[in-house]
Amino acid sequence: MYLSELKGDPVGLPEAEQPTETPRFTRKRAAYAALPIAGLILFGAYGLVGHDKAQADTQPLPTVTVSQPVQRSIVEWDDYVGRFEASQAVEIRPRVSGALTGIHFKDGQIVRKGQLLFTIDPRPFAASLAEARARAASAATALSLAHADLARANRLIADQAVSAEEVDSLRARVQSAEAAVAAARAQVQARRLDVEFTQVRAPITGRVSDRRVDIGNLVSGDAAASATVLTTVNALDPIYFSFDGSEALYLKQRRQKDGSDRVEIRLQDESGYRWKGKVDFTDNALDNGSGTIRGRAVVDNADYFLTPGMFGNMRLAAGGAHQALLVPDAAVVSDQARKVVYVVTGKDGSVEARPVEAGPLINGLRVIRSGLKPKDRVVISGLQFAATAPQVQTIAGRIEAATATVAAPAVSAPISSQATLAAAR
Repeated sequence: MYLSELKGDPVGLPEAEQPTETPRFTRKRAAYAALPIAGLILFGAYGLVGHDKAQADTQPLPTVTVSQPVQRSIVEWDDYVGRFEASQAVEIRPRVSGALTGIHFKDGQIVRKGQLLFTIDPRPFAASLAEARARAASAATALSLAHADLARANRLIADQAVSAEEVDSLRARVQSAEAAVAAARAQVQARRLDVEFTQVRAPITGRVSDRRVDIGNLVSGDAAASATVLTTVNALDPIYFSFDGSEALYLKQRRQKDGSDRVEIRLQDESGYRWKGKVDFTDNALDNGSGTIRGRAVVDNADYFLTPGMFGNMRLAAGGAHQALLVPDAAVVSDQARKVVYVVTGKDGSVEARPVEAGPLINGLRVIRSGLKPKDRVVISGLQFAATAPQVQTIAGRIEAATATVAAPAVSAPISSQATLAAAR
């Protein structure tokens, strides 16, 4: 027997029955062949990643514009709303009853104190005055006779021709006659006043309303409550502006060391605060329901432009002028419940989000009450880079005020809602 046959060598088998090569050897050869290709791929990927990282390390820092806060002397104001009221308001009522015979004004005109407005028929009162004068004359005659009788009796006392009792009676009659004369004169004065009251005159200077009664009507002047209202007169120069303030604003004004009573008012169709005045009255108690206190300002109104009932926005100076830091309103951003500005610190361009207390606007610039220093470099342009990059490059900028002069609402309930430059008051 051949050795090949003992070992199972397939040499002796036919060609068709020769066994093929096993798959195990084929997979190994394929794996060995793929190793160099995988190495090349890994090497190329590492080179690409390293190249990108190098590019990222060499990317330039973002550029922002910075500037120091502007320092200005400002005056801060508190906002109120209210309405105008007449400084004096009088209902014109007659003081005597009678027929109305004359109206001496035009509805709505300006009248002066003492100007004749209405006339009531004076004839009944003139007759009463004449009667009172006659009674006064009769009383004066009786007094003269009593004086003469007493004088004669006094001359007869020395001769004991008249008794002391009769003399006392004559003296009493003189005193009674004197009292009657005084009463008659008072009656004459009363009737004279009635005649004077038939001419109804303006008690104050102001604008008169329309007439409530026409000529020919009977008017009553018996009692103040039931007397006929003829018209009304409102004193408008000066005019009052009444407003309500919260308890917080009241306390703030009371605690101001350099508190001011100066006010400025603008009407609904006005952009600026044209009307000037001052506070002359504050009520003595707060309203328990609303927690507010009533105040009043006096405003000059020489041309009678302002009218009672007119609505207005008022601002009250919250102390005197003081120095403040201002930055562009766009530089103040909201970070949840706080306001921040971005400040570049150090020479390496590090960015810091600085919490601040924001105040009112002045011509587009926001007052910063606290959180900033005059030398801080505030980011005024490129805020999107300052918010995301830890370091930035800086270029110097300049803060300029806008052309608008009307103060806008504050960012976050400031102590004062408005402010103006002290030089522009």
